[in-house]
Amino acid sequence: MYTKQEISKQKQAFWTAFGRYMKPILSADGEEIGWINYKTGNKYIHFKTDVDSSQATIAIVLDHPDEGVRGEYIARLRGVKAILYDSLEEEDWTWKVDHADEHGRRMSMVYKQLPSVNIFRNEDWPAIISFFKPRIIALDNFWSMVKYQFQNLIL
Repeated sequence: MYTKQEISKQKQAFWTAFGRYMKPILSADGEEIGWINYKTGNKYIHFKTDVDSSQATIAIVLDHPDEGVRGEYIARLRGVKAILYDSLEEEDWTWKVDHADEHGRRMSMVYKQLPSVNIFRNEDWPAIISFFKPRIIALDNFWSMVKYQFQNLIL
């Protein structure tokens, strides 16, 4: 088992390495971007990357606290699903309309996972980075095309 300090140190090392690897890549709009903490400009839509001792996950998270508004977000996302899949060049993402995070907050998620990788095995890092890189770039490209469709939702 790892101590909390060892876990924190390893995660920080991975995300620092990933950030350095992605830094030279500009956004779809030609701007510098923080790929690790991707900002959509909408506080209820997030692109999340996560990795632990068993898998890596990349997700679109819709976390508006009002269930009805969150439902409108997921409906709009479904409306641009073809654009999403075209940007990703894959269609095997999982859609969860009603999901609770580890703190019990309700959200909707569209995600893809890479199983059998471990952030504590440095030899897995290339596979994890190769999993995240094309998908976060594709999500950025997708968001550049559709973000305006999510601006006028009830906040």
